Amino acid sequence: MSSIKTLLTSGAFGLVMLGSVAHADDLSAVRIFYDLLSDPGSAELTEAFLKNSKDTWESIGDYSGVNESRDAFVAQMSGFAQLIPDLNWSVQAMHQDGAFVTVRSRATGTPVAPLFGAGGQGQSFDIMTIDIHEIEDGKIARSYHVEDWAGALRQLSSE
Repeated sequence: MSSIKTLLTSGAFGLVMLGSVAHADDLSAVRIFYDLLSDPGSAELTEAFLKNSKDTWESIGDYSGVNESRDAFVAQMSGFAQLIPDLNWSVQAMHQDGAFVTVRSRATGTPVAPLFGAGGQGQSFDIMTIDIHEIEDGKIARSYHVEDWAGALRQLSSE
């Protein structure tokens, strides 16, 4: 009886540890996303994002039905690198529940030219963002996001 208990306990512990490893890998994949946002011109981080996201990854920011593909997102990041060279996307909190990782982050930066028609004269922005990343097979499949760009525009337009 004792050996059966030991076997069952070992098996249960192994399953818990396996779940913890998968959980850590999921969080690592999501962290790479924010590393890329903070250094959008990095070829190394772009490659890491491509490796840790599905080919069919989508950025979903509204209910228009028009979602951004992974290739379009990567192209947009190179533009952000030029427009906001000091862009920083700092993770404030990260929580995983099953296949979903929710992230509250803070985006800051000083555009060198107008951003959405505002700023460009040395003004900075500091906004909150909320993202929900859906994980499939250890890779990010979709990212749902909301950023306070209206707040950024207010900050960039103030004198």
